[in-house]
Amino acid sequence: MSNVVYRKIGMHKGKKRIWFEGQKLSFHGIEPGMQYSLEPDSDTHQIKIIFKKDGDLTVSRRKNKDNYLPVMDVRSDDIQAVFGDAERIRAVIHSDKIVITIHHRDIAQKERLDRIINKLLSNEALEVGSLAHGGGILDHALHTGFNMSDVKTRLNFAVEIERKYLDSSQRNNPIWDKESIAIEAPMQDVEISKLTRKIEILVAGLPCTGASISGKSKNKLSRAEEHETAGGLFIAFLNFITALQPSIIVLENVTEYQDTASMTVIRHVLTEIGYVLHETILEGNEFGALESRKRLCVVGMTKGLEGFNVDNIIPLREKEPCLNSVLETIPDDSYRWKNKDSAKAKEIKDKKAGNGFRRNAVTGIEVKCKTIGAGYARIRQTETSLKHPSKELERILTPREHAKVKTIPVNLIDGLSDTVAHQVLGNSVIHCAFQAVGKAIGETINFNINKLKIAA
Repeated sequence: MSNVVYRKIGMHKGKKRIWFEGQKLSFHGIEPGMQYSLEPDSDTHQIKIIFKKDGDLTVSRRKNKDNYLPVMDVRSDDIQAVFGDAERIRAVIHSDKIVITIHHRDIAQKERLDRIINKLLSNEALEVGSLAHGGGILDHALHTGFNMSDVKTRLNFAVEIERKYLDSSQRNNPIWDKESIAIEAPMQDVEISKLTRKIEILVAGLPCTGASISGKSKNKLSRAEEHETAGGLFIAFLNFITALQPSIIVLENVTEYQDTASMTVIRHVLTEIGYVLHETILEGNEFGALESRKRLCVVGMTKGLEGFNVDNIIPLREKEPCLNSVLETIPDDSYRWKNKDSAKAKEIKDKKAGNGFRRNAVTGIEVKCKTIGAGYARIRQTETSLKHPSKELERILTPREHAKVKTIPVNLIDGLSDTVAHQVLGNSVIHCAFQAVGKAIGETINFNINKLKIAA
């Protein structure tokens, strides 16, 4: 029989220490006055405590009421030499010895840090995994930003439940290569063990249908986690991280996601397993887009990768002066122009009822537009519509115009129907904002590699 103890390595007067006391020692016959010696092994990252009569160290004691409890306060330079920067250990207590090894989470943390550093030093591309991939627009933006910092990346796999979105990405998105794996499935159904290669970067645009204001209202939810399909996806997200051990994580969602129970769990778990999280809200206009979409951006860096700061995510382009700058020339008699009398009548009715639904008809001289969602093709009352220059008609933006107000390269929606194109775009991100995120991460990577080269 043995006792297994997981604990943090302590410090005393600048020296690392490992502390054992009490019944777990007495149970194995380890008592005050017994002698022991340390047998460190740097190759296996292991320290053995061997109990023997001629040992150079002694088990001490601490009084507890009428009894004396055995105490072992192990302070030695061997702890630093064998375990390095590890913060936690695993100890197995036997009657004749105690075997101390590095905590499995610290081993994983060191492995993922070493893996990304070794790849970068050998000029290899970093492997990227993508969850809730959609049409791949978030991934395209990040890959573009990485490339701006001369960091090579390749798409290892992408998981997406909607075949039409995955088809679009595979057809139009240059991030794919012949070895990339397209997985058409719900995230929670994927057999992660079948993905044979670990990744350095994990990108996730978790569905916001349970967290957004409209999603909660439409589905009559009191909390995001109640959503039938999206509510528990954060668990699958964490399972991918645990299995694939990425060095860098990028998560995006609606701003409301920041206050969900899901995000609270994500913060706690990722911090526990050795990631440092950085959170910020990215606003489209501030990064050079006409659409004023706000998105939560969370960047997780494994401990050991230093220097990332959300303040380093800076705009890379200037915003066009007005909506007219991105509008196509649409003939006056085009089928796209619609009579909006019914919408106007509904707006009057809504005002009388005292609700907040208001039409958003623009002329093109506006310097920004509101967020355009995935259901835009349904011509919803509150989303942006463009007034006809001379008639009492209106139209929604074309897919190309929709892409441009989000600064998304229009080739990423080639071959799609208007409906699907608007869905892909409405579910996506402001491209230039997440391109800036990719560039900032790339610059952090370069900072760490240059520091290592200088130290060498």
